[in-house]
Amino acid sequence: MNVTYNWLKEFVDFRETPEELAELLTMLGLEVESMEKLGEGLDDVVVALVEEKRQHPNADKLSLCRVNNGKEVLDVVCGAQNFKQGDTVALAQIGALLPGEFKIKRSKIRGEESCGMLCSDKELGLADESAGIIVLPPAIAPLGTPVFAALGLKDTLLEIGLTPNRSDCLSALGIARDIAAKLDLKLNYPHNHVVEGSERTDSIIGVTIENPDLCPRYAARYISGCMISSSPDWLVKRLNAIGIRSINNVVDVTNLIMMELGQPLHAFDCRQLSGNRIVVRSAKEDEQFVTLDNQQRVLTSTDLVICDAERPVALAGIMGGLNSEIENTTTTILLESAFFKPSAIRKTAKRLGLHTESSHRFERGIDIDGVGRALDRAASMIVELAGGVMAQGCLDVYPGKVDRVAITFRPEKANELIGIDLERNVIIDILTRLNCVVAPGEDDASVKVIPPHYRIDIEREIDLIEEIARLNGYDKIPATMPVARVVSDRPTRHQEIEKQVRDLLVNNGMTEIINFSFTSSEAAGKLLLEADDPRRIAIKLANPLVDEQSVMRTILLPGLLETTAKNMNFRSLDLKLFEIRRIYLPVEGESMPREPLCIVGAVTGSRDGDGWSRPDEQVDFYDAKGIVETVLDFLDIGGVSWVTENPESYFHPGKACRIFAGRECIGSVGELHPTVQKNFEIEKPVYCFELDFEKLVKLSRTKKTITAPSRFPDSTRDIAMLIPEELAAVKIVECIRSEKSKEIEHVQIFDVYRGKGVPEGLKSVAVRIRYRSFERTLADEEISALHSKIISRLITSLQVTVR
Repeated sequence: MNVTYNWLKEFVDFRETPEELAELLTMLGLEVESMEKLGEGLDDVVVALVEEKRQHPNADKLSLCRVNNGKEVLDVVCGAQNFKQGDTVALAQIGALLPGEFKIKRSKIRGEESCGMLCSDKELGLADESAGIIVLPPAIAPLGTPVFAALGLKDTLLEIGLTPNRSDCLSALGIARDIAAKLDLKLNYPHNHVVEGSERTDSIIGVTIENPDLCPRYAARYISGCMISSSPDWLVKRLNAIGIRSINNVVDVTNLIMMELGQPLHAFDCRQLSGNRIVVRSAKEDEQFVTLDNQQRVLTSTDLVICDAERPVALAGIMGGLNSEIENTTTTILLESAFFKPSAIRKTAKRLGLHTESSHRFERGIDIDGVGRALDRAASMIVELAGGVMAQGCLDVYPGKVDRVAITFRPEKANELIGIDLERNVIIDILTRLNCVVAPGEDDASVKVIPPHYRIDIEREIDLIEEIARLNGYDKIPATMPVARVVSDRPTRHQEIEKQVRDLLVNNGMTEIINFSFTSSEAAGKLLLEADDPRRIAIKLANPLVDEQSVMRTILLPGLLETTAKNMNFRSLDLKLFEIRRIYLPVEGESMPREPLCIVGAVTGSRDGDGWSRPDEQVDFYDAKGIVETVLDFLDIGGVSWVTENPESYFHPGKACRIFAGRECIGSVGELHPTVQKNFEIEKPVYCFELDFEKLVKLSRTKKTITAPSRFPDSTRDIAMLIPEELAAVKIVECIRSEKSKEIEHVQIFDVYRGKGVPEGLKSVAVRIRYRSFERTLADEEISALHSKIISRLITSLQVTVR
């Protein structure tokens, strides 16, 4: 919001300097972001008198002038012809620095010395174009007076940054109101001198509001017999000072009133309005309309338009139409002042990318009670500047007037929250200076407060408390150091294990990912889950942002696979990803779901990455299984078995298994099912694992049993055998362990072979057994005897063929 120092003084007679005023406004919450001294540095441009003007002896188009600046008479060469001897002019003296960094120097022009320059409006930055030099009114000021001071242009422009809730300060009057309240000074409101003719407004024009929800109030006045011309200097200069270009006397008035009172206005050429009617309605879908900037806009049914009897003539609250703009030939005017719903204007302006001073105010909310006052002031000023007759009466359609609700306010609560100790009468005085109506409350501790109609941001008691702090002064709030206890909680066992497992997976070359807790309702179908699988029942979001995130996840795998697919699309093909997050499982009869922590991981691509010294090997099922074994070993979970029957539906049959610890299923691991892989648009095989973290914590052992190593040597023996293809290798290990001999220290399967020399339906498995005693060195005969017993047990129990 731009406003000048002198303009504010017209409303409030304060004594503060521009710098002091800027500090006061900033402490009121109206931050002054910049200050510009208008006319600063131009004191060397002074009022002067042309005592003599004669033809330049060496140039036909130049004049040689003798100019009196009050101290001396100077020779000045000038090329303008719009002045004469005896005129008062603006003289830029030697050393003056004009806008554009143009410095005046003593010079010779066609052989004649020139000791300054006679200036035009353009050269002083007062206009974009000028036909000649400035000719000032006679005796405007003593000779030698700085021109900007003589013209009343010495001023300070304040650029104020406003928060969105302070729409009441998007006007000079609004800012002046806060200054008056702070300094406890009288506010001088602009005077409206309305002179009406005999013809009634409602007999000439009509107004219909078809959508009162979006336009609660619409007022109009009719002016006839006016003449469009340029604005007077005072109006042009005031608008130029705040950065608004002058257009004509009518449009300039609407702009001035908007900046003065905060009420956007619009003037229609009444000759262009079909049927002399105004209809406020929603636009039709794909309706087309050309705005004042000569751009064709395609509208939707959510846009609000101002129409005549046949067509749109303005985009409500944003911009007028090219088909009804004020032209030089305009003689009859319909002047509009209205209130539009902020959210509707904001939506249309954002969709069209059309931000104007008008939409800026309507988007934030204006004073609905100020509609008529602004209309009357603008209409009377147009009649004053453009002539004509104002029709009798204001056509004001206001179907749903609502009075402001009183707010219960407790003065002591204000002191408590702000941290000050103001007396009750001081607090009430502050509210009164803010134009609030204060009445006794239901008890002695409270009062009823009705905020002024223009403060649409005051809705609750806390808003009034903020006003007390603001007007009393933020700088008067005592500074106190915050009091807080430093609490250091030790992490729980669950938290410690979670961190340890996370670090363990990272140390194994995996990368942690974090996905949203929301997923698509189609995720269960993509995973081929059975129709009766409880994971198909998900909690739906009340207001999802997108359909792809409309339910709470019941399984982590979809998010992991989507992340894998995205990385592959960016040609990141060698991936080792994991996620440790919660899932959300509805519980029948309960309002809140169960939220267990789970672990999910995926590996795909090269096992060791690219490199000339690395083998080109792809990960497989055993890489994923190995990661799971590492986690289980770290947590010291024993009795683990890998069951291939009834694997999860999203895993490849025959290449997956469930993981059991005793009789408790703690997870699964396997290659992704080809159909699931296709559903998630993944091109390469992916091997995944899932673990129920809650069960892992429950089964983990915090204290590990440590056995001292034997000081006696070990001895290893191998067994190579043919076994049926369907026989799990773990059965061989279990059979050997069943020998119950404490000399069997370790059993390991170190080779599996299928191919030449091995009959179809069989596979060759090699087992290495390490023998050792804790009591003595085992003799070769003892080891051979024990080894033979194990071979016999394998042949008897599993019908293997020893090779």
